[in-house]
Amino acid sequence: MNRTVARAERKVEDESRRLLDSAAALSYDPATEVDWDAELPPEHYGFNPEWSTLYGTPLWQEMTEAQRVLLTRHEVASVMSTGIWFEMILQQMVLRDQYMRDYASAEFQFALTEIADECRHSIMFARACQKMGIRSYAPRRSTVELARLFKTVGSAEVAYGGILVAETVLDLMQRDAMSAENVLDLVRTTSRIHVVEESRHMRFARQEVMDRTRNAGRLRRRASALSIAVVSYFIITSMVSPEVYAAAGLDPERALAEARLNEHYKAKMRTSAAGLMDFLARCGLVTRPAAAVYQRIHML
Repeated sequence: MNRTVARAERKVEDESRRLLDSAAALSYDPATEVDWDAELPPEHYGFNPEWSTLYGTPLWQEMTEAQRVLLTRHEVASVMSTGIWFEMILQQMVLRDQYMRDYASAEFQFALTEIADECRHSIMFARACQKMGIRSYAPRRSTVELARLFKTVGSAEVAYGGILVAETVLDLMQRDAMSAENVLDLVRTTSRIHVVEESRHMRFARQEVMDRTRNAGRLRRRASALSIAVVSYFIITSMVSPEVYAAAGLDPERALAEARLNEHYKAKMRTSAAGLMDFLARCGLVTRPAAAVYQRIHML
């Protein structure tokens, strides 16, 4: 083993130890941290309304306040449902990546700590949807089936890149929810838990992406860049189900058409993804084909 590789492995191990210490010092149990019995004030939004796919559109201006509240609750339930779906995929990929690794290493132990966190988060989001009285939303059937293939054959940097995409976009959305007094306390508390614990996951994922791509050849790097971009496309396009509009009493066709043209929402997406795009570019993972995909989903 040459000195460069040994130094890189020590860096990963040191970062993993710091993350394990952080997890031991600051982790939450949603079963006790969230007040599951509290009433849901009818005037409180599901998340900051500026994150609604219809915010700022002509249709938004026509909607009653009750419709706006109901729409944001269904939208946040859809985002939570998509989060559960994708976290289940990522858990399988991380387990496969860590299979028969050094069990004594901090890297292996934090990977399992992350999986345990994700299990708690998924239960937390499921209970939050149940508390709001909203059924779970699911991606299109074709997306679900493609994901089966992805979780089986995706490479390590693609798995960790996918973690970064999913969590980075959610991070800014949830930070906005945490500080908004017109948002349900249920959502503010679950957002706070998720933001704190996912910050460790994102640091771990960045370190893994850098480590796995450090000596990657040109073809592998280009393939991984496009794979992460395609994964991002399916995550972003699955976040808010078209079914939320009918659930809020809106004309689904008109709502979907206005959502697709909503420049305010597109700008929010670009803002939330700016740091991630810079990181991926530094890792050589924003090639021309990948950039074209990111532009389609307004991450660039």
